[in-house]
Amino acid sequence: MTVLVTGAAGFIGSYVCAALLERGQSVLGVDNLNDYYAVELKHARLATLEERPGFTFAKADIADNLALQNLARQHKIKSIVHLAAQAGVRYSLENPAAYLQSNLVGHGNILELARNTDGLSHMVYASSSSVYGGNTKLPFAETDKVDTPISLYAASKKSNELMSQSYAHLYGIPLTGLRFFTVYGPWGRPDMAYWLFTDAILAGRPIRVFNNGDMRRDFTYIDDIVDGVLRCLDIPPAGGTPNVFGSNAPHAVYNIGNNHAEQLTHMIEILEDALGKKAEKIFEPMQPGDVKETFADITAIQDAVGFHPTTTLSEGLPKFVAWYRGFTGT
Repeated sequence: MTVLVTGAAGFIGSYVCAALLERGQSVLGVDNLNDYYAVELKHARLATLEERPGFTFAKADIADNLALQNLARQHKIKSIVHLAAQAGVRYSLENPAAYLQSNLVGHGNILELARNTDGLSHMVYASSSSVYGGNTKLPFAETDKVDTPISLYAASKKSNELMSQSYAHLYGIPLTGLRFFTVYGPWGRPDMAYWLFTDAILAGRPIRVFNNGDMRRDFTYIDDIVDGVLRCLDIPPAGGTPNVFGSNAPHAVYNIGNNHAEQLTHMIEILEDALGKKAEKIFEPMQPGDVKETFADITAIQDAVGFHPTTTLSEGLPKFVAWYRGFTGT
């Protein structure tokens, strides 16, 4: 039996593929290898997987339903980890069409694939902490209202949760949505602040610090995220008790974070120490679509699957720096 992982060349997706292979499972990785950021990085991630027994890669776009159907006919899929999406809050202001295609049409296609896959045990999919939008109550809990998205990206992820709820209700498909909180680590995404800051500091360029540095994020190390994803995959929601939508459908939605909000300025200090170099800072206002703070209440995922993150920012960020310097030769 095969696990389908969409977004397999992405940051989280490549790690999830590796972890599944490590425990002896067959993996079908799917990715469209788009150029939102350097395709070379995506190929480099794939290169760490392609020689491993049990891994098959297919270049395909989740918005292409026919391509997905053809793949499904060639593989006996047992479960799905759906991580493919157009990422990035700020980019959604520039290119909203990409989010409509990947995050709405694409997610709908994956739900249809799940509905038409006989014996599918579970589908885990990526949501985002961005769904909390303008909420000011901290920490964010799954039962909080998420009706005020402040970016199209956030709105698309809220839509994914609602689409999934309808499929779980109508067709009884076990589904789990994970609201990721600021995932970081080696092989990470070049559009994330920790990568941008590292690149700029090493090159002697100033870094742009938004909201004058008065921001906090629940930084979550990649190894902890992968542990949580696999724990959730192994324990499908049974349904029968009310979920966050007030429904008895087999659909769970969990925060997956570090349960600790760090000041942006503290993150910069850790980077400076790891790099042995001070940053030149340009302080700027808050950017459209951004939020001041994120902070995950992870009680629900702890109780459901035993998720307990163990990596602090001061431990995880130097690991990224060491990888980055080795990968880029800087």
